[in-house]
Amino acid sequence: MTEQPNANPQQPGEPAGDRLAPRPLARPAVDPAQAATFGRPHGVDGAFDKLYQPGGTNGQTAPGLNLAPPTPESLAEAFRRPPGAEGVVLERPHGSNGSGPSANGAEGPLWTTTSDPWRDPGSGAVLAGPAVQQDSEEEKDAKRPQGALLSLPEVLFGRRVQTKALAMLAAVALVIGAAGGLIGWWFADTGTELTGQASISEADAAKERPAGSIADIAHRVAPAVVSLEVFKPGADAGQQGSGVVIDNQGYVLTNEHVISAATADSATKVTAVFFDGKRVEAKVVGADAKTDLAVVKVDVKNLTALQVGKSSDLAVGDSVIAVGSPLALQNSVTAGIVSALNRPVTAGGDGGSAPVIYEAIQTDAAINHGNSGGALVDATGALVGINSAIRSSSAEGGSIGIGFAIPSDYAVKIAKTLIKDGKVVHPDIGINASSTVAGSSTMGAQVRNVAPGGPAASAGIKEGDVITEVGGRLVRDSAELLVAVRAREVGEVVPVRLVRDGSSLVVDVKLASD
Repeated sequence: MTEQPNANPQQPGEPAGDRLAPRPLARPAVDPAQAATFGRPHGVDGAFDKLYQPGGTNGQTAPGLNLAPPTPESLAEAFRRPPGAEGVVLERPHGSNGSGPSANGAEGPLWTTTSDPWRDPGSGAVLAGPAVQQDSEEEKDAKRPQGALLSLPEVLFGRRVQTKALAMLAAVALVIGAAGGLIGWWFADTGTELTGQASISEADAAKERPAGSIADIAHRVAPAVVSLEVFKPGADAGQQGSGVVIDNQGYVLTNEHVISAATADSATKVTAVFFDGKRVEAKVVGADAKTDLAVVKVDVKNLTALQVGKSSDLAVGDSVIAVGSPLALQNSVTAGIVSALNRPVTAGGDGGSAPVIYEAIQTDAAINHGNSGGALVDATGALVGINSAIRSSSAEGGSIGIGFAIPSDYAVKIAKTLIKDGKVVHPDIGINASSTVAGSSTMGAQVRNVAPGGPAASAGIKEGDVITEVGGRLVRDSAELLVAVRAREVGEVVPVRLVRDGSSLVVDVKLASD
């Protein structure tokens, strides 16, 4: 049966039975400026994506549409895909893992209708999704939620951490420490024989320096011992020695041979150098060549003076300390003992000068050139002698442990006289004598000549007599005779024992001044 057309077709706008008719289309007016911008080209009613491409559906270009000229062959050859690679795309789609080749070994299509049904598989370049900014580590840490920071007491006693976790942490620390110790032991044990870790034995705290020790004495004596420099302006060389401050007014006791150049020439200057480096000029107060003693004075306030002891109280074997400037080495200290007492010493006599004879303390404390005039102190730090001379086995005169010092009892006596009078007079017996020769029946000082009208002549001493004692002191040679006489006072009457023609007799002699 053939369907018959509706005899009464429905008119637009009329209801069809129970259905409503569509509303009329609302077509608002179009702005001419927007129409010119977004409208179709003139003469185009429908789509024109393929119709108006060169070589499109009809192979023609619609009239009135200005398209871009064809790509130059050189650019097309440079940028198009190589022959046979028409199916290869530039990039896999965003999020694709490119998994698995196809059954024939070739890569499968990058785009499928299931992965992206709206994508044209025949399109050329495949663009990935938008770039995603990767956060830095600091930003990740900032975004990561932070837990509460726990203190050590909270970790151990706050019950914020499980006991099992703490025990495991302690076990791990113990294992790491043990492993480190084993590795260190292995490296130390496998080292070479020449290298390794030295075991240095260190001393305890510094030793105590009790009162009376050498260090204590040196510390107390050093400020009272000075170095003396004797130098003439313009000269190439000078003399150098030591001195001892015996009075806080500035009086310094030294040897005469230390400042002899200054006593002989007023242009020669004497400089005193103290232990702290202070340098001041020293003036000569007086000098005595016969006893090899002299006194100089410095203008310095608040001087430290050395205490003077009694040399007569010394005994052989007592400890003594020599302080001075040997070889210009200031504040040098050497220690030793008293080797002998009342030792007659003959020193000097160089350059035509008369030799000096004095009674000395012998010591093995090292004394060298430059120590002359320095202090010899006892175990209490008191002055008991003035270092004066040494015996040496070489021409240079180095110390061999035999040094001599003038006893403080005699030295201070001479110093007081020099400070008071500027000079010293000595007792004299009025004879010239020499030591008896070896093999003589009597040991002593033999009289060679007697000064007319002198003390010896007045007492009846004759040429050829051998003097063996003066004032009860034994005389074994001419040096001992001299020091025995000088130990007395001018005008003192002393008994003198002598041997004449094999007979011994004693005469009284009243000593005169030299």
